[in-house]
Amino acid sequence: MLSVSDAAQRLLSENVGRLILVRLRGNKVLRGVLRSFDQHLNIVLEDAEEILENGSRRLGVVVIRGENVILMSPV
Repeated sequence: MLSVSDAAQRLLSENVGRLILVRLRGNKVLRGVLRSFDQHLNIVLEDAEEILENGSRRLGVVVIRGENVILMSPV
């Protein structure tokens, strides 16, 4: 049986170079191309944008600490 961390790492490794959606603490939602991640599930998104109610805001390259991630999904 896979642990949550194993499942998350498998999901991430299968989606490097692809567009993913990330929901963070504080009700922030980001979308961007997954470039890399580590064993703590810290992730690097390229061409990232914050999804807002009235559109989106471009952010560029962002590093997200794994402890702030609530949900990750391929787009």
